[in-house]
Amino acid sequence: MIKFGVSTFVWVSPFSTNSFDLVHKVKDMGYDILEVAVENKDIIDWEQLKILVKEAGLSVTISGAFGADRDISSSDARIRKQGLNYITDCVKIAQNMDSPIFTGPVYSAVGKTRYVTAAQKKQERQWCIENLLVAEKIAADHNVIIGVEPLNRFETDMVNTAEQALSIVNEISSAHVKVSLDTFHCNIEEKNIADTIREIGKDQLCHIQANENDRGTPGTGSLDWRGIKKALVDINYDGAIVIETFGSPSKELAKAASIWRPLANSADELASEGIAFYKELFT
Repeated sequence: MIKFGVSTFVWVSPFSTNSFDLVHKVKDMGYDILEVAVENKDIIDWEQLKILVKEAGLSVTISGAFGADRDISSSDARIRKQGLNYITDCVKIAQNMDSPIFTGPVYSAVGKTRYVTAAQKKQERQWCIENLLVAEKIAADHNVIIGVEPLNRFETDMVNTAEQALSIVNEISSAHVKVSLDTFHCNIEEKNIADTIREIGKDQLCHIQANENDRGTPGTGSLDWRGIKKALVDINYDGAIVIETFGSPSKELAKAASIWRPLANSADELASEGIAFYKELFT
């Protein structure tokens, strides 16, 4: 059964213990899931949050925030190690919070866009694979799936399409590393989002962030939502459908994701109208 979620990014960056009022707000809006974006794990009281979401009857999914110091394909071995440590921490957090997935652009840093030689691309991909093979074992030990999320060409030069993500996933060849899709990015990079969903299929698609073409309120833009729904039904997708957009991005996040203007009148309006649209479309 599909459940609907919303990311903490909609309201705040970084999410912290001071933001725990979002738990009841999200529940009152009618969501099933709070997606927690982990920018700094140490400013979140995870045990308190676990109690609060359980009391509210919410589930949790965990997503990542990959800055320049968390890049497992970096030419700097120290940074690659930091990236792997971050993924490891987030997988353990996911297990603790009963999140089935940890999702994000796990392969590189957001905002890392360069023209590089084929040899350098090959080397960076190899570093990525080496680290994901280690991360896969940790994910398997903790019964968590790592979702490899393609980003559009303006946010990364490494994995832009579902085909590129599948290439990595197939090379890792594990039930604990799959593809995660964000329809905002797909709208830029895929020929047809519905066809892409069908090509990935239920076995390899672990998570959906269903965002509008401009990252605004779902249903107010140009995406073929009925086609997306039909594709998800066709593959019997039964995972989460989550809004992830940015209401108050940090300076670093705004630059990485190119967020230069408000995406709705308010975060509350975007989230409340978004869940209404989800429920009308998918139920």
